[in-house]
Amino acid sequence: MKSDLDKIFESFDGNKIFKDKSVLQSNYRPEEIPHREEQIKQVASILAPVLRGERTSNLFLYGKTGTGKTLSIMYMGDQLLKRAKKDGDFKLRIEYLNCKLKKVSDTEYRILAEIIKKLGGQVPNTGLPTETVYSKFINIIDEEKQFLVLILDEIDQAVKKISSDFLYNLTRLNSELSKAQICLVGISNDLTFLEGLDPRVRSSLSEEEIVFPQYNAIQLQDILNKRSEEAFKEKVVQEGVIAKCAAFAAREHGDARRALDLLRIAGEIAERDNSKKILMKHLDEANTKIERDKILDVIKTEPKQFQYVLHSIITLSEKSNGNPVFTGDVYNLYQEVCLKNKAEVLTQRRVSDIVQEFDMLGLINVRVVSKGRGGRMREIKLAIAKPIVEKAKEIVQEALDYK
Repeated sequence: MKSDLDKIFESFDGNKIFKDKSVLQSNYRPEEIPHREEQIKQVASILAPVLRGERTSNLFLYGKTGTGKTLSIMYMGDQLLKRAKKDGDFKLRIEYLNCKLKKVSDTEYRILAEIIKKLGGQVPNTGLPTETVYSKFINIIDEEKQFLVLILDEIDQAVKKISSDFLYNLTRLNSELSKAQICLVGISNDLTFLEGLDPRVRSSLSEEEIVFPQYNAIQLQDILNKRSEEAFKEKVVQEGVIAKCAAFAAREHGDARRALDLLRIAGEIAERDNSKKILMKHLDEANTKIERDKILDVIKTEPKQFQYVLHSIITLSEKSNGNPVFTGDVYNLYQEVCLKNKAEVLTQRRVSDIVQEFDMLGLINVRVVSKGRGGRMREIKLAIAKPIVEKAKEIVQEALDYK
């Protein structure tokens, strides 16, 4: 008699849903990028001089998550490399680094060390003065006549954690190079990122800017139709699923990455159900899962102070059996948490701002209530489901130095 495990394995061996799941992964590089032709042309016109070995302006790409920024610049990079290989009498290098990755995001040293590693050099993870690491970086680039296009994704995160001096130092490198040249391409979800920079840094950038607009539902549907032809076997997607998937993602700032994730997860759920088709119910289940994961991801990546405030809200909410709690009580408990963790205590005003951010993220609902002569108070109620609250508690517990 076959075991339950054998049945599961056999149902996956006889996969009826996917033809090539990788087509729906975020790191997939399609041969064409629909609805981004205009932006790709703009990138091409700015970076084309590198093919003659000429210095170009630094380039900044802006747009919400999932608007095709990284995909477009990587596509353009591939095209430049092909052309340089055919025509160029010098070396063109294109290196990509995501500044949000934990192993590089918190210091200038680590970002430089990672770039040096990509260029074939080595530096210890810590221990050298930052000036020494810069010198090593310059020596590696300047070993031969070459043009380095350095793509820094989520660059706003690096500047936020390190400082805008990091950006300034990179822009000054060309003045120290004799054989090689470097061009920076920064990618940011924050359209106001450059406005917050020190004027000295801003003037050193000599940048061009391209904004990537959000995809609309029709464009998302077109993208999903093209990818689903490659990803799924014939006639496995129920009619209306792709249109609904596009509508879900269009509500989330036209996020194509979210749309592709939704479709992939719906396919995986259908596969686990041993279904012959991806049905509406699979898409709805996938949407619920992504919403849950998104909330937990937000909680994980928030600074410790945010997590202390959230811990205080969750603790008080549980004590009140799910009834609303007040900002004053949250602040009192938050102070205790900070003292136990030997952490700085933020002002009540700053904690109120954090509470407001939680409201905007959909973690809580905030309502202003009148207390008569006592004035007005803000009432807080958790807006996330109980299973997510349990997961959130585990995450914030890790942020606490005491248990």
